[in-house]
Amino acid sequence: MPYISNTDRDRREMFDKIGVKDFDELIQAIPEKFRVKGGLKLDKAMSELEITNKIKSQTCKNLSCGSVNSFLGAGVYDHFIPAAVDSIVSRPEFYSAYTPYQAEVSQGTLQFIYEYQTMICELTGMEIANASMYDGASAVAEAILMAVRKNKREKAILPATLNPEFVKVIKAYTEGVGIELLTVPSKGGVIDLQALKGMMDESIGSVVLQSPNFFGNLEDVHLFSEIVHSSEGCLLIAAVDPISLTILNAPAEYDADIVVGEGQALGNSMYMGGPLFGFFATKLNMARQMPGRIVGGTLDIEGKRAFALTLQAREQHIRRAKATSNICSNQSLCTLAATVYMSLMGREGLKEVAIQSAQKAHYLADELAKVPGISLRYQAPFFKEFVIQTPLPAAEIIEKMLPRGIYAGVKVGKNELMIAVTEKKQKAEMDEYVKAMQEVSNV
Repeated sequence: MPYISNTDRDRREMFDKIGVKDFDELIQAIPEKFRVKGGLKLDKAMSELEITNKIKSQTCKNLSCGSVNSFLGAGVYDHFIPAAVDSIVSRPEFYSAYTPYQAEVSQGTLQFIYEYQTMICELTGMEIANASMYDGASAVAEAILMAVRKNKREKAILPATLNPEFVKVIKAYTEGVGIELLTVPSKGGVIDLQALKGMMDESIGSVVLQSPNFFGNLEDVHLFSEIVHSSEGCLLIAAVDPISLTILNAPAEYDADIVVGEGQALGNSMYMGGPLFGFFATKLNMARQMPGRIVGGTLDIEGKRAFALTLQAREQHIRRAKATSNICSNQSLCTLAATVYMSLMGREGLKEVAIQSAQKAHYLADELAKVPGISLRYQAPFFKEFVIQTPLPAAEIIEKMLPRGIYAGVKVGKNELMIAVTEKKQKAEMDEYVKAMQEVSNV
């Protein structure tokens, strides 16, 4: 949008229209200490070439995962993305498309969303999926709200192994609507199932399970499900890594009621932490409780296959108080990338990504465990992410590794470093990491 300046006459007309005498009166509600005094102290004007060069010089200071040896994870991962993904996503009919309210002119957009929903159902084993959520965190929060709508129980149990960013969003969603959040403790990097047993009663409406959990460890999903469903009517919300589902049990196999997760790993770049997209799937008998949009298939007046938005229980369509969600726009461009990615990779390609990620993560973990002073923090099985105990503070190791062109991982404790490995890592890169870790640890 271009900048359109206002003349003194323009401003005078606006002040007269809204009933104030000048700009100071207009901003009276803003405390004096927050108002700009004097000029804005802007630099002198620059030409287009000069400002372009200045911006480039600033952006070049960023160290992306493409320019360093990165082992960052904690919910956002550096998986390989085929060039065709960005090429297709950047087509103008997709890149600039708005919400497909008019089905007759939005068949392409509606079709890819329909295909996306189908693929999410195939990955999770669930019967119905929506058109996506903002991100994985909001998807988990919306699942808890949906469980309350379903069984009218206003207590939810969160595991201590849940992504802390998810927990923050869940608290923001639930604090004003009377939902009580309980936390089941962890033991050895996984949920303490005995503690969970002791917490279950008829007042619990839903229990969240993240596997692989925040620390990368795999939970005992079948036993967890048995414990949750021992309380009749309680719903199990599974938060999963979509890549892992090609080699681990689909949530439907351990009777999850709602399946959610962060979908960034499916063909989306790390983007410095966003935008992301959350996927959301459930059993068919809860379809009318789902938040967000669902695209359905139908036949047009000529009997040809067509697509349309359906089950739109959103605040734009019905009374706000009756809406299944008030903040649930889908992330269509991100899900388009995921749809293209899954189509290109196919079942075997996705499985290969998962196998390579797991094998390489275990190789690196084994090699790091040989370094004096370093040990694995947990003995639980893990997928593509693990935590090590470090002889120096984790923050210090991260700082020392960066000049060597290595993002060492994510600090999760004073002397605990979480490391993520994907199929992109070559043996030489992992060996370089081990060597650098040995040197910076002063061991």
